[in-house]
Amino acid sequence: MINETMYARGAESSIIREIFSYGLERKAQIGAENVFDFSLGNPSVPAPAAVAESIKKALELPSDQLHGYTPAPGLPQCRTAVAESLNRRFGTSYEGKDVFMTVGAAASLTCTLNAVTNPGDEVIVIAPYFPEYRVWIEKAGCTCVEALANEDTFQLSVDNALKAITDKTTAVIIDSPNNPTGAVYTRDTLTRLANVLREANAQRDPENPIMLISDEPYREIVYGAEVPWVPSIYEHTIVCYSYSKSLSLPGERVGWILVPNTNPQAARLMPAVAGAARTLGFVCAPALFQRVIIDCIDEPSDVEAYARNRTALTDALAEYGYTYVEPDGAFYLWVKALEPDANAFCERAKKYELLAVPSDSFGMPGWFRLGYCVSYETIVNSLPAWKQLADEYR
Repeated sequence: MINETMYARGAESSIIREIFSYGLERKAQIGAENVFDFSLGNPSVPAPAAVAESIKKALELPSDQLHGYTPAPGLPQCRTAVAESLNRRFGTSYEGKDVFMTVGAAASLTCTLNAVTNPGDEVIVIAPYFPEYRVWIEKAGCTCVEALANEDTFQLSVDNALKAITDKTTAVIIDSPNNPTGAVYTRDTLTRLANVLREANAQRDPENPIMLISDEPYREIVYGAEVPWVPSIYEHTIVCYSYSKSLSLPGERVGWILVPNTNPQAARLMPAVAGAARTLGFVCAPALFQRVIIDCIDEPSDVEAYARNRTALTDALAEYGYTYVEPDGAFYLWVKALEPDANAFCERAKKYELLAVPSDSFGMPGWFRLGYCVSYETIVNSLPAWKQLADEYR
């Protein structure tokens, strides 16, 4: 017997992956230089040289160390390295036992959701949001509840988040810097959200507060904005992280979950995370890349390359008459479609070999997302096509 829910998920696929696959086909047909694929958040910036050096060093280890299983939560040295790095950056006092190494960001979010919710619960997301949040929330047996962001700034709307809270709410997911808008939530916004959550917690069992899940794979990719450390603002926070973006390692699937020792539920949360990882089959993050993280924990991201792309793209699109949200972080541009139907707009863009992701799957109609984590040449070479597309709508 086929699981019909899983069949439906596989049959519908991710619109982002669908467009990416279409792009691969077109590149094979007409040449990669003639296709302008802005669909996938796949960093074009190379991994730091220190990553290759670390891999070479690791290859000298005995096979059982290099390729053998690590402890389920990760190598102790790696967990300690993560905790010490956070302590240096945020003035905290975390220990290795507060960190659980994961098989990338998807595992971080999936394990955390299954650790803090029960079937029938509700989880709030801030729309627009990464579409897989809904998939992971529903797999946990929960309901995904959308709270619309401020439509002018795409900052988190605390008022809309408050309206979305019910007695079934067990968690809120935030993503800052945000995918897909590039918005970075301000300290004031996060402080007001924390106060709203505390007020809601005062009306419920103190053993079951609303958890704030801070999804932070883009933390290091910012253009001058402050990215506040959320556990210092709201005590019931869990942080999920991936090195896919900061070290340009998306295919290596390595990240972590931090259960801060300042979280009042920490003593029960970490075993719940471990139990979720065991149940879902996500134990033992890739051993080689845990060793890479130990060596490269504080390697800086090449933000300048993304900043250059951002400037080239936004300056041109503004000149051509497009409306967009100025991104303070991440490497996505959130642009208003030139017609109400974003799907129809993105289909028309394909005439010019422009591949963008329509906004409907992100929980908001009428926009599209561009991933400018592509080569600078792709940005520049795409600009005449963007102008032609805009001219077609005039």
